[in-house]
Amino acid sequence: MDLGATPSGALNVLLVEDEIMIAMLMEDVLADMGHVVVGVACGVEAALEMAETVEADLAILDVNLDGRPSFPVADVLRRRGVPVLFATGYGAAGLDGDYRDAVFINKPFDSRELVGAISLIGAAA
Repeated sequence: MDLGATPSGALNVLLVEDEIMIAMLMEDVLADMGHVVVGVACGVEAALEMAETVEADLAILDVNLDGRPSFPVADVLRRRGVPVLFATGYGAAGLDGDYRDAVFINKPFDSRELVGAISLIGAAA
């Protein structure tokens, strides 16, 4: 998988999740995988700001941020060439528009699903 990873294979990951416990779990899983979380945003405004400025190899976005879709954040990241992995409790039905065929993980998820999804994005990059 080469998403712009460091020589050690570690990815710099932007994490956008409005549930703090899920964000903490994802941070732990990503760290266990050897990746570095370079930013965590809990809402659309903070996520948009980070999407414009944070140097990330991958972003993991919760589809629904306190009732607001994260697709505008994904648009910014896509424009910058940052691959996006969606996390959703709605399954494929939670993805719409340009992101209908995007890689996603269902919440709740386990670490194997996260590893697999990151690998899928790496294969597509």
